[in-house]
Amino acid sequence: MSETVLRRGALNELGGLMRGIGCMGKAALISDVNVAGLFMSRAKEALRCEGFEVFTHAVPAGESSKSLSRYGELLGFLAESGLTRSDTVVALGGGVVGDLAGFAAATYLRGIRLVQVPTSLLACVDSSVGGKTGVDLEQGKNLAGAFWQPALTLIDPDLLRSLPAEIYRDGLAEIVKYAAIRDRALFDLLPYDLGEEEEVIRRCVDIKRELVSRDERDRGERQLLNFGHSFGHAFEKLSGYSLSHGRAVAAGMCAMARASYALGLCSAEDASSLIGMVHVLGLPTETPYTAEEVYGCVLSDKKRQGERMTLITFHGIGDCRLTCCSMDELRQALRLGLPV
Repeated sequence: MSETVLRRGALNELGGLMRGIGCMGKAALISDVNVAGLFMSRAKEALRCEGFEVFTHAVPAGESSKSLSRYGELLGFLAESGLTRSDTVVALGGGVVGDLAGFAAATYLRGIRLVQVPTSLLACVDSSVGGKTGVDLEQGKNLAGAFWQPALTLIDPDLLRSLPAEIYRDGLAEIVKYAAIRDRALFDLLPYDLGEEEEVIRRCVDIKRELVSRDERDRGERQLLNFGHSFGHAFEKLSGYSLSHGRAVAAGMCAMARASYALGLCSAEDASSLIGMVHVLGLPTETPYTAEEVYGCVLSDKKRQGERMTLITFHGIGDCRLTCCSMDELRQALRLGLPV
């Protein structure tokens, strides 16, 4: 897999780190309007100091920018800037920017080099690592995309200090996910203090890198990373994307914990521990959507294979498993985990 650099102040080293992995020439620095106001100048200077010719582009903040129209605009920007296959796209932002810019890098000229610089906790621990890129369609989330590994992921925890509390909390949902699927000791660290932040991020990144290295194309073990996501993506869509990704995933994990307990797959203690931690971290444990509403959305989930789908069931803290189920069994799980 590609190189990951995790250290405070690393944004100032962006140009030098890119030189170190062979990047040269032009850099297209892609961000959103919120992040651009905070970090674009620093990133641009770090690149220019190392001789890069820098072109900048900012999209509106929010999930609505993960669209085919914004994707087309971004491809046009890369072409107008004269980028070639020897140049680099740099994604400076949260998950939306990383997914959108990554998809553009994967498809422009059939693929050019990509560098991820995450600026949200969620992007640091999850979306900037592993090579998944894409955009949403009207029919559902992330239905168009590509696997495209970044040449470098630069994680600077100092960038997280600018985040509003509610945005930071979104990333906590993904940290709970990693603990739930793989790492009981990480769960025991929660809620962590600022001095433990770097170690928590590192543990999440290590878990993801381990799973991706064995299953880059998401055909098997990597699917564990979808814990809470199939239901969560449906919650996002039903809310018109007013519900953030982290909050949707948090509620999705809780729904699956309830269903898993009802099916006899986990203890009441472990289900309560997971749901309780989500609550303590200030994330939702429930949504107003019914099982039938969610089922209708899950039917268009990209993870569905004909009349079957792989659910990530909860068997205890640090123990989630892939469970292939029929659509009738999926509907039953939803009824056990959500209001009917």
